[in-house]
Amino acid sequence: MNTAYKRSQNIRFIVMTGVLSAVSAVLMMLSFSVPFMPSFIKMDFSELPALIATYSMGPLSGVLVCLIKNLINLPMTSTGGVGELSNFLLGVCLVLPAGLVYRFRKNRKAAFLAALAGSAMMGLASLPINYFLTYPIYSNFLPIDAIVGMYQAIFPRVDGLLSCLLIFNVPYTFFKGVVDTLLTFLVYKHISPLIKGGARRG
Repeated sequence: MNTAYKRSQNIRFIVMTGVLSAVSAVLMMLSFSVPFMPSFIKMDFSELPALIATYSMGPLSGVLVCLIKNLINLPMTSTGGVGELSNFLLGVCLVLPAGLVYRFRKNRKAAFLAALAGSAMMGLASLPINYFLTYPIYSNFLPIDAIVGMYQAIFPRVDGLLSCLLIFNVPYTFFKGVVDTLLTFLVYKHISPLIKGGARRG
């Protein structure tokens, strides 16, 4: 690989990672409430560009998209940054295993199964991340009892934060990852040639 070609691919990596980060940040801003979750938990499709970056340019690009989109949204945060921190960590749980598997097994089936595994990892990781990090920090803005009460308004049988996270957040986060995975596989084939430019990096 000559120096000029390598430089052009480095530039493409930087530019396309930046473009996908901007798209991801916009999608994060377009979040919306869902009827089966408390109002402070939002649904968005911002992991879609991160997965596209992961498959087209490698897991490093996907992780950078997760980081940059949250940095862009940070000045507009309503959670003191804890929501963005959680979103970044969970996004990495999704895109990193998907990208690492696809890097060594470049076929559609492996990519899909890896993304599903990443979705499961994201769902499982949401339990310790929320229980030990996100909600303790968030309780400085809203007491834990009030948070649990918002879950109880939907399902009165939950009796504590851990129960809320197990019943609501873990399956919801897994569902969110699956939706992003399905959307990625619907659009990836059509846009990947433009993004990759005939080369890969990770």
